[in-house]
Amino acid sequence: MIPTNPSEALFPGVVLKLPEADIPVPGLRAYLSQAVDHQVLFMQFSEDVEIPEHAHEAQWGIVLEGTIELTVEGRTQRFRKGDRYLIPAGAKHRARIEAGYADITYFDSPSRYRVRPGTTGR
Repeated sequence: MIPTNPSEALFPGVVLKLPEADIPVPGLRAYLSQAVDHQVLFMQFSEDVEIPEHAHEAQWGIVLEGTIELTVEGRTQRFRKGDRYLIPAGAKHRARIEAGYADITYFDSPSRYRVRPGTTGR
């Protein structure tokens, strides 16, 4: 269902019922779908954010709203609504995320993030 009212949330109620991920980034709201061998996050940013360089297992995402600038192994690209990105396992990367950005991100790890205490979901 496509929202007809622009004030409606980007993510539907079934996503908003998921537990929130415990990620200490200002202005980030992230809903966590946990599987045995991976995690999927539904993320929205209300503030501009810079994520310092780091590395982890593979990460794939699709941009739903806004803009993200990713630098992966020294190569910088901007991604906008509808774009997809892939960060290979072990690749050093950093990000500049603009307020209003939202995406769905797959992490090839079952333990990248934990559930924020008090947000057990359903």
